[in-house]
Amino acid sequence: MNKSFASTTNKQLIANSLKYILTGGLRISNGHLPQTDHQIPEDFIGVCVASNEDPETDHYIIAQLETLGIEEVRLDFTYNDVDHFNARFLDKLLTHGFHVTLRLFPPFNVAAHMNGPDEQASWKAFLNKTLDRYGQQLKQVEVCNTINRKRWAGYTLHTFLLTWQIAHEAVKSRSIKLLGPNIQDFEPIYNIGILKILQTENLLPDVHTDNLFVERVTEPERYDHRILKYQWSKLFKYNLIKKARVLTKVGRYFGVDHTSSATAFWAIYRIKRILVAGEQKQADYLTRYFTLLAASGSLQQANWGAFICNREGLINDGLTDDEYPALERITHYQSADGILNEYERYPSFYAMQTLLTQLKNAHYHAPVATTKDLEIHHFSNPRHQFHTAWTINGKIADLTKVYSQQTLDHAQIISRDGDPLNEDNWFICEKPIYLCWDAEFNIELLPSPQVTKDLAIHAYIDNAQYYKVDQDGWSGLVLAHDATQAQQLMQALNPETLSAPKKDQSLRHARNVIWATEDPRDSSAKVTIKQPVKMYPHKAFLDRFKPSKAKRSWNGAIELMRRDIGTAKPLAYFEKLGDTSLKQNFYICEHVDADCSIGEIFSAFARGETAFKGLQPEAVYTQFAKFSNNMHKRGIFFRDYSGGNILVSIHEENILEFSLIDTARLHTYHGSIPFKRRIADLTRACHKLHPAGRKRFLQIYLGLTGRQLNLSIQSKFWLYAFKVKLKRTIGRKGMKKLIKRFKKT
Repeated sequence: MNKSFASTTNKQLIANSLKYILTGGLRISNGHLPQTDHQIPEDFIGVCVASNEDPETDHYIIAQLETLGIEEVRLDFTYNDVDHFNARFLDKLLTHGFHVTLRLFPPFNVAAHMNGPDEQASWKAFLNKTLDRYGQQLKQVEVCNTINRKRWAGYTLHTFLLTWQIAHEAVKSRSIKLLGPNIQDFEPIYNIGILKILQTENLLPDVHTDNLFVERVTEPERYDHRILKYQWSKLFKYNLIKKARVLTKVGRYFGVDHTSSATAFWAIYRIKRILVAGEQKQADYLTRYFTLLAASGSLQQANWGAFICNREGLINDGLTDDEYPALERITHYQSADGILNEYERYPSFYAMQTLLTQLKNAHYHAPVATTKDLEIHHFSNPRHQFHTAWTINGKIADLTKVYSQQTLDHAQIISRDGDPLNEDNWFICEKPIYLCWDAEFNIELLPSPQVTKDLAIHAYIDNAQYYKVDQDGWSGLVLAHDATQAQQLMQALNPETLSAPKKDQSLRHARNVIWATEDPRDSSAKVTIKQPVKMYPHKAFLDRFKPSKAKRSWNGAIELMRRDIGTAKPLAYFEKLGDTSLKQNFYICEHVDADCSIGEIFSAFARGETAFKGLQPEAVYTQFAKFSNNMHKRGIFFRDYSGGNILVSIHEENILEFSLIDTARLHTYHGSIPFKRRIADLTRACHKLHPAGRKRFLQIYLGLTGRQLNLSIQSKFWLYAFKVKLKRTIGRKGMKKLIKRFKKT
């Protein structure tokens, strides 16, 4: 055993890494952009698999893999697998002709103590037995697991190097392709430091592996805010493509020509922390992730894992999050859990199936649009040429503003899951689509393709589609079940004929008029219409640089729906083109038949009432605190969180349902909003609540965030109350009251 190798320290690893980084090793000109004109490796996409005690599970998985159309599989294999069900499963995979990457690693307790002679002997024995039995049938062998996560895999740098040295000798002596060292996430200081050590000792792998996760940035396309924080993310531009290109550059610098992403996934439960439709979003991210990696021109292969798992799989095992194994499956995908007859394909299964069909023997040409909210990438395969297109979450792009009409007329448009799309599909959204043309067709693009400015949509509203409004000088969107219903809404709610009622016939009549009218789809229901009618001079000036109030109200409601926060369902918005008055716009939504507002409840408690419509204060404070905390955790800064804008419906057993209205001022974040923004919302919501009630509500809310009420937080509420009082005495409202009193006298 080489003493200098075995005694390498973390300080030496870090020093080697910093030297490489500080001399510009990570620098790549335009590294955030795809490399053009390259062939996608034939074996580019793989999946991580495992079976269980039931032999029928083997047959099920193999049948699913064949349906998926995938040949590349990766199987974890450790000491207790040699004579266990995964050995049985491995035999079947090999018999059926799958290309198997076998990942070999010692158990946690052995990895942590590999400096001991007994542990080294057991590791050698395991390697020899496994490789003698399977070695020549395997495509390749990967060694070790998440080596930069000691709490998961058990390695120190010292025990990893010992583990690697023993495995390198066993694998290479049998002329088997060796992959490793399996570094977790994008932490190049480990890739650089370890590859430098392995290069010095002539112990390099044939393929450099890293679990190239971008789950932490919420979307595959975004720049990583955890690298030098949000304010620097756009400067350094570490997106998925740049990460792949950097890791490949690092590998080649130290003598490893190929780099692979050993495994990555989007956990559905993490997606649902912010967004609804977690299963659908996982399928979106899968398509977008692999497309970007294919476009990068950097990786030899990229795997998804695990194949069967309720959290991150392509197939749901039917278990709950609480039944997830203690050890992360990224470190050891030990078994396919659950009961076979409860397995069910996720949407990501069909997304992967379609992606594999498109990328098989594909060539990447160039990006049509990238890095600016709209992604369109040009590929070709032996059957046709195609564009894979999508927007970042919540955005929309008009196909007729990207392609000429002739190009669209000749395109076959296919959904993310492989279904042909009908003529109603006029836009690109976060759910990817494939636009396909004959190989020789001349695709005509319009200048500067981009997303529609300042417009949000929710891609996953059940039984609803978006219909574009562009007639008689009006533009907008209608949300309807089908084209017939959209036309029905347009005829009944035509903006040319809409007219705000008088004050006594409206729900609210101030700067905006809000009124209810019959729902054209259902005579027993109502819709609510909002139109601005008064613009103060300073607002008229400032709003000239913003979207119309109707569009802002639409966007706010859409963002609430995307995050599963209660609001009135939007039906349409209309805005008059060229309107300089800023008043010719309408927002239309379903009417919320609420029992009261939170402002009414808080006012009753402030008057000394011990209950309101049977509701006890503690129950109201608790439920409203949970709703508010959930809204803030999901990235909503409402900015007009006043009592009258928070409607309350009372259900059986006094369960409260909250719905937010007046959504035009809302701002969104990609994750939980800053604490000061939370307090800014709550100062408005609690303004009508008496001090004792406000204190109790804040104690409950802050407890949900792990904080305690203190003088600093309370002072924010006192200051807001003072500002409101000042506004009502000497501000605009105060002046109005004074004028009214003067007129009376």
